[in-house]
Amino acid sequence: MQSGVLAVVLAGGKGSRLEPLTRDRAKPAVPFGGCYRIIDFTLSNCINSGLRKILILTQYKAMSLDRHINLGWNRLLCRELGEFIDIVPPQQRIDEHWYQGTADAVYQNIYTLEKERPEYVVILAGDHIYKMDYHKLLHAHQQRRADATIAALRVHRSQSRHFGVMVVDDEQRVVGFQEKPLEPRTIPGDDEHILASMGIYVFTARFLFEQLCVDATRPGSRHDFGHDVIPSVIDSHRVYAFPFLDENRKSDAYWRDVGTLDAYYAANMDLVAVDPLLNMYDQRWPIRTYQPNFPPPKFVFAEEGPHARRGQALDSIVCSGSIISGGTVERSILGFNTRVNSFARVEDSILFEGVDIGRHAQVRRAIIDKGVRIPPGARVGYDHDHDRARGFTVTEGGVVVIAKADGGEHFPDLSR
Repeated sequence: MQSGVLAVVLAGGKGSRLEPLTRDRAKPAVPFGGCYRIIDFTLSNCINSGLRKILILTQYKAMSLDRHINLGWNRLLCRELGEFIDIVPPQQRIDEHWYQGTADAVYQNIYTLEKERPEYVVILAGDHIYKMDYHKLLHAHQQRRADATIAALRVHRSQSRHFGVMVVDDEQRVVGFQEKPLEPRTIPGDDEHILASMGIYVFTARFLFEQLCVDATRPGSRHDFGHDVIPSVIDSHRVYAFPFLDENRKSDAYWRDVGTLDAYYAANMDLVAVDPLLNMYDQRWPIRTYQPNFPPPKFVFAEEGPHARRGQALDSIVCSGSIISGGTVERSILGFNTRVNSFARVEDSILFEGVDIGRHAQVRRAIIDKGVRIPPGARVGYDHDHDRARGFTVTEGGVVVIAKADGGEHFPDLSR
């Protein structure tokens, strides 16, 4: 247990690029991989790394996130031993506005942080998919006697507009920082890749508090770690990069920002591969979550013949409570308590909890939100113009997204 370390998880973004999935929930609370929520990966990293003092800073549509944390996470820790996962809503103790940037989110809660008297503060994002041992990040920070350490990932230069880009010397000390540049400085000797900030920081606590107070009074500041705090200290303080590598492959580690619908869809589809890069079955690094009390999944009907029913799921993830009742599922993820009825077909799709696919319905390359019922005989993902006409979202990558409120009301009654 890292008793002198406080982890702060930033979980307050609007997640507007993930709408309609974030229409009624915070981005970190969006389901992922069938039985998880996005934030479960960051919190599991904390617990597995020995970090047991955790603050989650929320802001928009935090009800479902709050419920998930209370049901699945608080019981893991013992407050009497100084362990906790606390949800901290905006309190406007310092100013009468919501968080203006990542640094401002931490600054507005500086009293809460100081109360814990940490030696180090780890700043994390609650909306990324990855597995990382933060203990190694902290060890590197301590060994270098750094003021700040930034987790870094090698990405293609074409993605630079999405990242803070670092320039480092031979000892990994940061000597330059560009926030989302169009023309980034590439890694020396590698013109195709950049060293990108993952938005994961370790700060020596006293240094962090001082810099937050300075930034809060700096004219024109966006009050953001990447835009303002980090660039302002790299020339005067000890700021280092920590390359994030896969411990098994000794190469670039798996990390996904699921900030868009297409990125979210692709990251989910990664999981149904025969040998996925993100191993969720690794008992040495378990991904924890809240599991509702549903019975095991069930597959029924194994009839023979050209028009027979066969309940089957191939290259798919099927969660508890689900019944494949004479339908076929391929390369898909089915959440809790879903049902695929006779002769229905689901391909390359993500079904959230409680989705019901009617008889003879066909669903292809779709994300279907909680509780939606697809009527018998309906087709989704085969005619995008028709899907748009029914009010569904169709992404640039051709993925159809059906929100909770859309339900079956836009479908014609094909059951008669």
